[in-house]
Amino acid sequence: MRDINLRYLRETYDQNGVLSDLWLDYPDNFNFAYDICDDIAMAEPDRPALAWCNPEGEEHHLSFGDIKYWSDKTANYLDSCGIKRGDKVLVILRRHYQFWFVITALHKLGAVVIPATFMLKDEDLGYRLDSSGATAIVCTDVGDIPKVVLDVAPQYPELQTLIMVAGGGGGLSLIDGQAGKSSDARYGAALSGPEGLCALRITDEQRAAGWQDFNAEVCEASADFTRRETCVRDPFILYFSSGTTGNPKMVLHDGAYALAHTLTAKHWHNVRSDGGRHLTIADTGWAKAVWGKYYGQWVMEACIFVYDFDRFVPDDILGLLERYQVTTLCCPPTMYRLMVNSGLEPYDLSTLEYCTTAGEALNPDLFESWRDGTGVTLMEGFGQTETPILICNVTNMTPKPGSMGKPSPQYTVEVHDDLGQRCATGKTGEVVVKLGKNGGAHLSTIARAAAHGAEPAVKSAADLYVPLPENAHPDGILAEYLHNAEKTYGSSHDGWYHTGDEAWVDEDGYYWYVGRNDDVIKSSGYRIGPFEVESVLIKHPAIMECAVTGVPDPVRTAAVKATVVLAAGYEPSDELTKELQTWVKKETAPYKFPRIIEYVDELPKTVNGKIRRAAIRAADYAQ
Repeated sequence: MRDINLRYLRETYDQNGVLSDLWLDYPDNFNFAYDICDDIAMAEPDRPALAWCNPEGEEHHLSFGDIKYWSDKTANYLDSCGIKRGDKVLVILRRHYQFWFVITALHKLGAVVIPATFMLKDEDLGYRLDSSGATAIVCTDVGDIPKVVLDVAPQYPELQTLIMVAGGGGGLSLIDGQAGKSSDARYGAALSGPEGLCALRITDEQRAAGWQDFNAEVCEASADFTRRETCVRDPFILYFSSGTTGNPKMVLHDGAYALAHTLTAKHWHNVRSDGGRHLTIADTGWAKAVWGKYYGQWVMEACIFVYDFDRFVPDDILGLLERYQVTTLCCPPTMYRLMVNSGLEPYDLSTLEYCTTAGEALNPDLFESWRDGTGVTLMEGFGQTETPILICNVTNMTPKPGSMGKPSPQYTVEVHDDLGQRCATGKTGEVVVKLGKNGGAHLSTIARAAAHGAEPAVKSAADLYVPLPENAHPDGILAEYLHNAEKTYGSSHDGWYHTGDEAWVDEDGYYWYVGRNDDVIKSSGYRIGPFEVESVLIKHPAIMECAVTGVPDPVRTAAVKATVVLAAGYEPSDELTKELQTWVKKETAPYKFPRIIEYVDELPKTVNGKIRRAAIRAADYAQ
């Protein structure tokens, strides 16, 4: 390991070895694909970069040299399709290994990557094409998404190029759900190894429908690719953030976003660069994938492990942790809970060194049960599609069960009240991030001066600080909500980026999540976060899922309501309702108990699995 991350970071630590400050240092032409991926490949071509498998039994182990080779070929192919700097390309590739070829190649071309989930329907995809102006789609052949694309594409003349990746099944070709047994004779272990990479071809019918064959074309493309001119401030990656209300927002990041995730991997995930493997369980259509399966991990020269599955099966994941000797793991609390409930005892998880969690708030009982079962402490964190990690338990910190941790040293983070004042200890307010000036800085000005022979006077880490203009976004914070200046200003004003999430800070400086500010319930003068009640309810054996919202109440303004999906073996009843209400009263402040409990078969969710409390509220307020 050459510690390539130290070229681009300046860090300081306190007396306990805990990170206290971090600055980014990069030239204006920094490009993650060239300056990280290719740099490692040229220096250490055999360094492991990606260990990949799927339920069908296909397996690949790719080095950084392999990533450079295949991404160069991919870049040449995409260039031949007319894709150029600034073009927007929708990428829907599940967890296929080709995703890493495509995203790296698009970064080399200076195109804008738009990752998307394979669960999109016609209206979802149409909205994304209409909003973004994407000119190309790179799409898996697995599942229903190819039909969705063909149904929608004719309505968008800007969409010129349709590219299909034959993905090898992705867990959907199994016989009776048995891993390793595919109903398609082309799939499985026979594709393992170098000869199997991009060996599958799409069908004649798919070509006739207008699809180009990615695997075939990339195999034929040249591996000689010359670096293109790009700028770190170019539009880089665009996510559609599917919130709980309204249409998804287009969250645009520039090239510094990749480097800003170094802290994510180095100080939160605590990846091991030599001999380790990191697994983040996330589909590539979600921002969490580049948090944990790409940027920071490769800046740290670490190997990522990817399982290209369709349906989460706890025992499958536990078996893979053992088989592939995964050393660091990150997944949402729900997945940890499912693994605990499935039973950890049959599996040898002794290689597991470090575990992190985000995406939902962490219940203290899960914190304890995972540590009891594995000996590994869960280190929680908090961030958004718009940001890297903002609050977390960095390495060498002592976590408090249920707390998100403390602000990332990369940013100035506070909790503010409705008047924009910093909240007192224990008082709930909105999580905000300082913009401009004291909000964070990059060092490209110093880097440019050094390149021209100047010698900046740097006596301490503080002297490295280059102030940003007022209200400028620090590195890693979204560049803008594309085509939505009102939303951009609405979230970034008066010197702060407003996350829309509420929390409170304890006397030791630890942050505790309450909920989205739209979700906080104001009842009888109290502010009640839905998570506070949900975290109690979910511990009851009758509860599989739940969502807590406020409903109109003439006396209290709003009353607490729990919408509940019951676990197998339980039926709705007045007796169970009383039992659940009593359970909450005993476990938390009595004023938080749900006065109304509604039993449903499923909860409304966004395409990326977030519970839509807004839909529940809308139905209640419409009555």
